[in-house]
Amino acid sequence: MYSMRHLEIMAELPVHDTLGSAASELKISESALSQAITAIERLAGETLCLRRKAHGIRLTASGQHFAAMARKILAEVGELRATFPQTEGALRGPVRFGCFASLSPHLIPATLQGFDHPEVQLDVRVGTHDELLPALRGGEIDVAFVYDLQLPADMDKQPIYQTEMQVVLHPEHPLAKLDRPLELADLVDESLIVYESDPSTQHQMQLFASQGLVPKITASVPQMILVAAMVGRGLGYGLLMRRPNNAEVSIEGRPLAFRELKAPNYPNAVVAITPKGVQIPARVQALIDHCTCAMAESW
Repeated sequence: MYSMRHLEIMAELPVHDTLGSAASELKISESALSQAITAIERLAGETLCLRRKAHGIRLTASGQHFAAMARKILAEVGELRATFPQTEGALRGPVRFGCFASLSPHLIPATLQGFDHPEVQLDVRVGTHDELLPALRGGEIDVAFVYDLQLPADMDKQPIYQTEMQVVLHPEHPLAKLDRPLELADLVDESLIVYESDPSTQHQMQLFASQGLVPKITASVPQMILVAAMVGRGLGYGLLMRRPNNAEVSIEGRPLAFRELKAPNYPNAVVAITPKGVQIPARVQALIDHCTCAMAESW
């Protein structure tokens, strides 16, 4: 088995013409270097370095290939040492994070902006609970930003911001002109455009069921942006979580009206979730903390 010292020796040889020069750089004697090269060649099963007293040293083609691979391995080991364990100073390494789909347009841009750690490589995945939870358990992502709805017991969570359900209407809808918070009874006979993605859909249905009501569902669509677009054209109303930096227009630029929903409207939160008991790397915690601050500044 090759040792790190073997790799260091082979990585150094291409830039030297003599054993003496290489030995001096490696801080060993010429005889020790010659013995080390012989030991490496014995492991490799072939000649890697031609050593002639009158002509110095020269790597064979196999030796050049070995040296190139050794340099690559040493560079990767150096990066590994710089990343794990995390020490004081610059944060380094990858952070793979997920975000619940309907939340992503509001959370991801604000979180990426101002995350001032240039040696941290961020990778983003957008999806539903059915996609993000298995990715967390399988180690494909480090953290996911989701609503605190029906989360399994094998996840730890950190709060990002508090929220609750609100109603989105066309500004000319009669209910949008009321000065009081809306009640579910006000909405039950109106056309509801449902964002079809559990646990969001189930949460909406539970709100009505808690009052013994059944909503009048006109359409179920897979994107919250589509709910807003349909509401902007007066095709119905929607229910969505209150969120920061929320534009009061649809994607088509049509105005929307947001109204408070009266109880029962259970308080909720956006949370960062990680597998229970897993030690959170400093670079991942830095992203969570930055997200919390970015969201607080976006209201």
